[in-house]
Amino acid sequence: MRYLLLAALLVLTGCGRNMYDQAKFYPDDASPFFEDGTINRPLLEGTVSRSRGEVSDVFFTGQAEGGLVTELPLDLSEAVLRRGQERYNIYCSPCHNYSGNGQGMIVQKGFVQPTSFHDPRLKAAPVGYFFQVITNGFGRMYSYASRVPPEDRWAIAAYIRTLQYSQAAPVADLPEDVQERLERARRGTITGTAAETAATPVTAIQGGTP
Repeated sequence: MRYLLLAALLVLTGCGRNMYDQAKFYPDDASPFFEDGTINRPLLEGTVSRSRGEVSDVFFTGQAEGGLVTELPLDLSEAVLRRGQERYNIYCSPCHNYSGNGQGMIVQKGFVQPTSFHDPRLKAAPVGYFFQVITNGFGRMYSYASRVPPEDRWAIAAYIRTLQYSQAAPVADLPEDVQERLERARRGTITGTAAETAATPVTAIQGGTP
């Protein structure tokens, strides 16, 4: 019996939380061991991402040597814009609204209104600016870096540019059939449901709900 109790004691002492609660560091923790004061270590020169391959720092920062980038660091396509619209509608429209005018639903409920994307200052801002704001946050807006991956942040930035253009796009840039319907609607030759149908493409171009 005595040996059984001794064996049970040895087993129980091995079930402690010492291994779980051992001293260790987590990502981004401070560390006095390294000269820069952080546990994070810089990547070695020539390190390549396993998921993205060799990618420029611009893709993750939105900034080059001369400042914020003015061009997307990826190929622009309809698929990119559609992805940007989808992500924008999910993460951005509650504050910025579907058209980018800053009158989103939570603003209508009393939240502080953000600046409209159609404000001259933001229309003149480089595309890298929007990427950085999504990444780092700005004012009351918190960072979305943990929620939105870099490629989606660029897609959203591209879609914001589309919204800005949509509010000042010349009629000459519209498809001919849309121009004709707009002209007939302007002259009052379309009434009722037909007039609403003619206006539908304009709503879509202005960044309305897809």
